[in-house]
Amino acid sequence: MRVFFVTSNEGKLHEASLVLREFSIELVMDLNHRKIEIQSDNLEDIVNNALTNICTGGISEYFVVEDDGLFINKLNGFPGPYSSYVYKTIGLTGILKLMNGINDRSAYFKSVVGLCGPQIPIKLFIGVVRGSIAMEPRGSEGFGFDPIFIPSGYNKTFAELGPEIKNKLSHRALAFRALGNWLLGKG
Repeated sequence: MRVFFVTSNEGKLHEASLVLREFSIELVMDLNHRKIEIQSDNLEDIVNNALTNICTGGISEYFVVEDDGLFINKLNGFPGPYSSYVYKTIGLTGILKLMNGINDRSAYFKSVVGLCGPQIPIKLFIGVVRGSIAMEPRGSEGFGFDPIFIPSGYNKTFAELGPEIKNKLSHRALAFRALGNWLLGKG
């Protein structure tokens, strides 16, 4: 089975491809469609809207869109759906400055994966991993906020754990695993 992933993010494609290989599903980057991203505080709304624009009319293939965010509890869920923009503008050091002096460093990553295909309505799959924000960036694996996010039960950041361990417990892996199970009729 083949699914087209509407993304230009090679890191996301690589992580999701590794997960879907467990289900013998080939994930192909789709650069022919553009992910139209509305401004919303709700990841589900963002993904649903993007797929609605891609999946209108009769389609003969499966398409996937993913959106995710880092939600820091003491910052009222910031950066949340705006994580990509925040990463590009203030980066890891900016988030760490905002966390300066804050003892409660609890946070979570959330991923929403949406699927549409022939004769199926839009279906959403959600993955959440809880953890905390490190005091400084650590590790060189992964991308985005991986160097400052420590998943619960670990003392290393995603960037220190590496892709093999990250793909067992990350938000994106959980959401794509739920998608794989659903596509194979196990979900």
